[in-house]
Amino acid sequence: MPKVKTHSSAKKRFKLTGSGKIKRFQAKTSHMMRNKTKKAKLNLRGSTMVAKADSKRIKALLGIN
Repeated sequence: MPKVKTHSSAKKRFKLTGSGKIKRFQAKTSHMMRNKTKKAKLNLRGSTMVAKADSKRIKALLGIN
C-alpha cells in the first residue's frame, strides 16, 4: 500500500478538534470589507465547525479515516 498523501491546501485551511470535529474559518473576509457593516465583520471574525455533510469529504483530504 502506498502512503496516503495529505491535500496541501486542505491542511492549511482546516484543523481537527479534540472531539474529532473539523474547524474552519469563515468565508467573505478577504475583500470589499468597507461595504459590510461593523456587526457583519465582527461575526465573520471567529471560526466555525464544518457541516456534518462535508466532514467525511474533508477528512479524506486530510488523510484521516
